[in-house]
Amino acid sequence: MMRRIFSKIALLFSLTSVALFASWALSSHPIQINILMPAPFAESTTDLVQQFNNDQHGKIKLQVTRGPLETESVSDLAISSLLLGKSPFDALLIDVTWLPKYAAAGWLTPLNPWIDQQEIDSIAPGAMLGNHFDGKLYRWPLVADMGLLYWRTDLMSEPPRTPEELIKVSLKLQKEGRVANGYVWQGRQYEGLSCVFLEVLDGFGGQWLEPGTDNVGLDSSASLKAASWLRELISSGVSPEAVINYAENEALQAFKSGDVALMRNWPYAWGELQKPNSDVRGNVGVTTMVASDHNRSTSTLGSWGFSILKGSSNPEAAAEAIAFLTSTSAQKKLFTNDSYTPTKTELFKDQELLSKSQILPELAKALQSTDQRPATPLYAQISDVLQRNLSSILTGQSSVSYAMANAQANTEKILMAARETK
Repeated sequence: MMRRIFSKIALLFSLTSVALFASWALSSHPIQINILMPAPFAESTTDLVQQFNNDQHGKIKLQVTRGPLETESVSDLAISSLLLGKSPFDALLIDVTWLPKYAAAGWLTPLNPWIDQQEIDSIAPGAMLGNHFDGKLYRWPLVADMGLLYWRTDLMSEPPRTPEELIKVSLKLQKEGRVANGYVWQGRQYEGLSCVFLEVLDGFGGQWLEPGTDNVGLDSSASLKAASWLRELISSGVSPEAVINYAENEALQAFKSGDVALMRNWPYAWGELQKPNSDVRGNVGVTTMVASDHNRSTSTLGSWGFSILKGSSNPEAAAEAIAFLTSTSAQKKLFTNDSYTPTKTELFKDQELLSKSQILPELAKALQSTDQRPATPLYAQISDVLQRNLSSILTGQSSVSYAMANAQANTEKILMAARETK
């Protein structure tokens, strides 16, 4: 009898020990979350990731995979992993133009279960563009981004507001020998050229692709005027011939050297222009792109946001990590340290930030004037068509009328082929 009692006690002790060990083993293995980010964001969020992991005390372990520098290379990496089967990533930091393609392919998990209306209402209206697809929320913005017109406050009392004024003031300053070039922008054949064109097209009263329809407006009179104006910038000498090879950095370096009066770029350039090695430090203002009379001045939306992949084993943990990385305090750090534009409305009124940065009120205005590139799963294809034809205009290989008619026809062909395969 006593032996049986001791045996039961020993068994109970053994089972209890196993249960305790299992509990310890479980608690010592945190939930692993892996987020793919472009290299600049991976670097900028290093401290935030470490803070999140410290706050979790072993519950969740967030790992960031540092993607390539080139934006499209990040997308290629993500898509390759998705097509091969189970992706190693739980979430992605994606460009606003990628969302329709990813959502239409069924690669993303809706974020609605983790983000309520109060959170949505806390975001500046412009920053909420491009986060939904078919009525569902698939993307949560980390930073806002919009095209800006930078102007030299030491050369002019106010920025030009029309295309004609921009050319006039540029040529005047060049003639006076105060600058070598009037205006620099992104003229290389890549996505930046599409962003430049959208702002100019808006300024002439046109549309690239009518929202909610497949009506293409690339051969309209407004589109022809926009393309002609870009070509005139080069032919008149306002912009250097080399602008056809400029991306963001080339434009920034030219403006930063003090030899240029105006520049089109993104908000990140502001921080670079305020550094000690900048020849225009303290002499720069920002506004939105020029527009002809009675048409709206806009900024191309270029924001980045987080999406959770459908194959993630731990979407709840991924959502928790995303909530931390996009929190008010996190965005405040990203703006202070890296000049990334916040998305939370309250931060544009933050007295601490306002005392440190004079650009914040202008960013708030620009965010209210953003325009989204066509929200279609076929965006990469139609943007490539536009870039090729604009490049042929800028390099003098094609006339404006021929190139834009070609862009119209090929864009319609892409959209029609997609409808026929549905």
